[in-house]
Amino acid sequence: MGTPQTPSTIAQALGWAQTQGLDRLDAQLLVLHAVGRADVERAWLLAHDTDPLPDAAHTTLQATVRRRATGEPLAYITGHKAFYGLDLWVDARVLVPRPDTETLVDWALHLLGTAPARVLDLGTGSGAIALALQHGRPDLDVLAIDSSADALAVAKANARRLHLKVKFAHGNWMDGMQGLFDLIVSNPPYIAAQDPHLAALTHEPLQALASGDHGLDDLHTIIAQAGSRLQPGGWLLLEHGYDQAAAVRALLADAGFSDPQSRRDLAGIERCSGGRWPS
Repeated sequence: MGTPQTPSTIAQALGWAQTQGLDRLDAQLLVLHAVGRADVERAWLLAHDTDPLPDAAHTTLQATVRRRATGEPLAYITGHKAFYGLDLWVDARVLVPRPDTETLVDWALHLLGTAPARVLDLGTGSGAIALALQHGRPDLDVLAIDSSADALAVAKANARRLHLKVKFAHGNWMDGMQGLFDLIVSNPPYIAAQDPHLAALTHEPLQALASGDHGLDDLHTIIAQAGSRLQPGGWLLLEHGYDQAAAVRALLADAGFSDPQSRRDLAGIERCSGGRWPS
């Protein structure tokens, strides 16, 4: 891998990063990271394209471009990921939040309306869903669960930094859970263990991605447990794979949920499914 000439300008640094195999957006975001600017300041690059790149930024850029070239997620390199208007801290202890998951948050907030409610987020990871719900409805009573102590540390740090009062607990889905909830949400692992797409996700925690031979093991467990933890008329909403909507709706119906239905993401894919526990 080559290195840019020093001293170099912002524009030259951007050009060099792209010669190393990065697309233009990744190059822009890594240059912004190197000079201590926020992701949203891409216009700054145009206004300052002839500015010299400081030596320290030059060193940082070389290192981060190497990392990105290996396929490491950009969010792990910069330490940040935007989700539902929130700036989340992320690292290799948690799955990188995806824009597709915002579909689940939209649906949950729509169902919740303005009534007081108790919400459970299963497998919270970085805390993305729980924090987005709490931010959208500050009066909610939100509890977020994860089986990974490392993931919970990231989620708790995000809650403190964003001043959001989500409660957290260590646990495996609903094992040992007490009390009833008006809404349960989850973005569980849903990729089949032998799915070839996993090869492109080696930097992210496998336990947050894969779930049995067909990718449905954790979805099945959550659906089987949820009825005992929902208020009458409460909802269970689940994210799942692009081709799993029909299977998840069938699991919901078999477990006794009424009106199983799905919601499409921005790409038109049935990304989330849910059902209502009978009143």
